[in-house]
Amino acid sequence: MARDPLQVLVLLFRRLDKITEYALLQRADDGVWHGVAGGAEGGETAVEAAVRETREEAGVIGPLYRLDCVDSVPARLFAARPDWGPACFVVKQHYFAMDLTGAPEITLSNEHWELRWLSYPDAYQRLHYDGNRTALEELNERILTGWLNEDRRVL
Repeated sequence: MARDPLQVLVLLFRRLDKITEYALLQRADDGVWHGVAGGAEGGETAVEAAVRETREEAGVIGPLYRLDCVDSVPARLFAARPDWGPACFVVKQHYFAMDLTGAPEITLSNEHWELRWLSYPDAYQRLHYDGNRTALEELNERILTGWLNEDRRVL
């Protein structure tokens, strides 16, 4: 299926008593730690891509929430760039959060070496990209203040 110039990142979390843990996945190709990441295919919306990528990369699904964080990734980093035309220089990245509290264990795809459930400070430190850190900070603040609610739920 054709890769579209739209990227998603899904931050996975679970609540255990009074603490929240965040799941980070280590990519097999470059060793970078991040949430579930991938691109839209065949005209998918950002929400559809987030759900499909989470199923493919983690083997789970849970309530999905839209985050306000949005950033861009240089188009030159994608093998599909020639398909997007000469004027495509950046790919918009949409961020989501998925609540896996009580969900089955994550089953990693072959795209990743390792999974770690981490506290907010440990996850923040391990993330490589600034946009991922900003999204994690938004998610953590929303959880702490109760602003991750049904108004933000998209699935």
